[in-house]
Amino acid sequence: MEMLTVAVSSRALFNLEDGNTIFQTEGWAAFDAYMRKNEKKPLRPGVAFPVIQKLLALNIEGAPRKVDVILLSSNTLDAGARVMNSVRHYGLNIDRAFFTSGGNRFSIAQAGNVTLFLSTNPDEVRRALDRGIASACVQPHSHVGESAPGIRIAFDGDSVLFDDSAERVNHESGLAAFTQNEQKQARIPLGAGPFKPVLQALQEIQESYADAADCPIRVALVTARSVSAYERVLHTFRTWRVKVDECFLCGGLPKGPFLAAFGADLFFDDGMHNIESAAQYVPSGHVPHGVANQEMAVTA
Repeated sequence: MEMLTVAVSSRALFNLEDGNTIFQTEGWAAFDAYMRKNEKKPLRPGVAFPVIQKLLALNIEGAPRKVDVILLSSNTLDAGARVMNSVRHYGLNIDRAFFTSGGNRFSIAQAGNVTLFLSTNPDEVRRALDRGIASACVQPHSHVGESAPGIRIAFDGDSVLFDDSAERVNHESGLAAFTQNEQKQARIPLGAGPFKPVLQALQEIQESYADAADCPIRVALVTARSVSAYERVLHTFRTWRVKVDECFLCGGLPKGPFLAAFGADLFFDDGMHNIESAAQYVPSGHVPHGVANQEMAVTA
C-alpha cells in the first residue's frame, strides 16, 4: 500500500492569524521577533488540526504507516521553532518539517511524493495545483465543531474528483444543456480531476483493514448534480474501480447542512460560493481549479 502523504502549512495546522497580521503589516523581521518572543507558548489549533490529528492516529506502532504528514512551511527556521514546539506540545507524530523562508515549497512537495497539500494561501495552492499536486486553501474561519469518532472526508465532483469538462458545459450553455450532455455521455467516463489520487489513497487505506467495520474512514461525494445526472458519475467510479461510502446528489441545494449531517472533518469544493456556505458548518477547503476559477484567476 502506498502511503497517503499530506503536506500542511503552519497556518493551516495552527492558528497563526495574529502573527500573520504582524507579517503583513510589519514584515519578516517583526514576525520572527513575535514568534521568538512567544516561542514557548503553544499555538492554538488551526482549521486543519483536527483532521491531521485523526489521520496520524491511523498509524499503529509496529505496523506499516498508513499516513505521513509533512510540515511544509514558508517560515524561517527561527520562527519555525514555535511551530515545532507546538507540534510537540500536542503530541503530533510529525517526523518531517521543511522551512523555506519564503522559498519554493513545491519542488520539495514533489520530491516527498505529496498526495495532498493544505494551505491558507490561495496563490500557493494554485501553484501547487499547477504542479499536479492535489491542493486546497483551507478557510481559517471554518466552523470546527466537537470532534466525533472516525474520519469523514467529503469531495465535490466536477473540477475536484473529476475534470471540468462537464462543468464547462454548464458554465457556457446552462443547466439544461449540462443535463442533456451528461445523459448523452452517461457511458463515457469523466476525466480525472486533481483529487482523484486522494480518493484512491483513502480507498487503499480502507481496504487495508481486514474487517471493513474496523475502518474509521468514510468518504462522501457531495455534489450539486441532481438524480438526472448521476449515471455518468457511477460509471466513472466503476471505471476507476473506486467507490464512495455516501453520495449526496444535492440538486443545487446548499451543501452546508448535508455536510454537517455527514459530520465532515474536511470538505473540498471548487466553487467559492459552496465553500462559503459549507464553512459555516464544517472545515472547508477551496480548490481553485477548473472553469469556475479561470475567470477569478484572470481578474485577481
